[in-house]
Amino acid sequence: MKRKKVLHIVEAFGGGIFSVLLDLTNKMVDEFDISIAYAVRAETPRDFKNYFDKRIKFIKIENFTRNISPQQDIKALKEIKKAVKEEEPDIVHLHSSKAGVLGRLAISGRKVKMFYNPHGFSFLKQDNSKLKRMIYWLIEKATAIYNKKCTIVGCSNGEYLEAKKLNKNSICINNGIDIEKLKKETEKVEKIAHNSSVNDYTVEENKRHIDLKEIDCNNLKICTVGRIEYQKNPKVFNEIASSMPTIQFTWIGDGELKDTLVSSNIKVTGWKTRKEVLEILSKQDIFILTSLWEGLPISLLEAMYMKKICIVSNCIGNRDVIENGVNGFIAETSKDYIKIIENIQKNKANIQIKNNAHNDIMTKYNNNVMTQKYKKVYVNK
Repeated sequence: MKRKKVLHIVEAFGGGIFSVLLDLTNKMVDEFDISIAYAVRAETPRDFKNYFDKRIKFIKIENFTRNISPQQDIKALKEIKKAVKEEEPDIVHLHSSKAGVLGRLAISGRKVKMFYNPHGFSFLKQDNSKLKRMIYWLIEKATAIYNKKCTIVGCSNGEYLEAKKLNKNSICINNGIDIEKLKKETEKVEKIAHNSSVNDYTVEENKRHIDLKEIDCNNLKICTVGRIEYQKNPKVFNEIASSMPTIQFTWIGDGELKDTLVSSNIKVTGWKTRKEVLEILSKQDIFILTSLWEGLPISLLEAMYMKKICIVSNCIGNRDVIENGVNGFIAETSKDYIKIIENIQKNKANIQIKNNAHNDIMTKYNNNVMTQKYKKVYVNK
């Protein structure tokens, strides 16, 4: 039986989207012929091809840009058409707003199955004016009408509900992480982080040692992961840290709003390798996300797997995963974050909350569940 060909088209080839695409394609390459048409961003790993299965083909779209640029967008549209013509895919899967718009325009009328993952709709970005957000919504709506056959895939329930307003031809497939790979990675870094050699502990003994470690409430370590930009709300992160000067805060990442993080108890690591990120994260007690908007953040899912106490903002993506007081906490303001952290200090760690978060990853938000759902819609829808 002839293998179906899948062409992924992605402009925002970095961060969480990179992780999702990496896990999805590596899991499916045994059953599908896969190509990725991509653009390079600042956060795209330099050696990104080494992360992927060698059977995956890469096509660079030279004129993909993050912002609207009529001249370059027209050129990118032509490049996409050329890639589709040469690859002759059975399925086209678009990732991020720019790829979603240009891809649907370029491929309309062709007899291919099409899927579009916004990974966070651009019209929800609060750093844009109301007028600009309305323009983005109108572009999304017009493109959805122009290419009704393209299925919009919400990566969280909140995003799915927004997608249905644009096109009834929408489904929800939650983002998921590769738990087998993450298990191997975390077992290695936990041994380093806790000064435990293979001779000191077996893998299972070392894992129990980590799980039962009580949080030192007098020496809490709190972190977040991501680009330091408006979306991630570094201003609120700084407010929380400055109000709790005895606690060490770490921002794993870098970005244009780095100067916002002025509190003396905040350490900004800059961009780190995957191994370094996990090493730093393994030493933390609490993971927080102060985001203004999200799709479904991979960093949150990984922190939940690693049994960190998670405190997140009340936005799409975050509130779709975290159930307040059950598998983490939801905060509205900086004062809410501070109060929750103070309660953790007084009552020590709620082990059950951490376990509930970990169990949710094992049963709902993992790569195996996500991949099986995509395989099903690729073949049947």
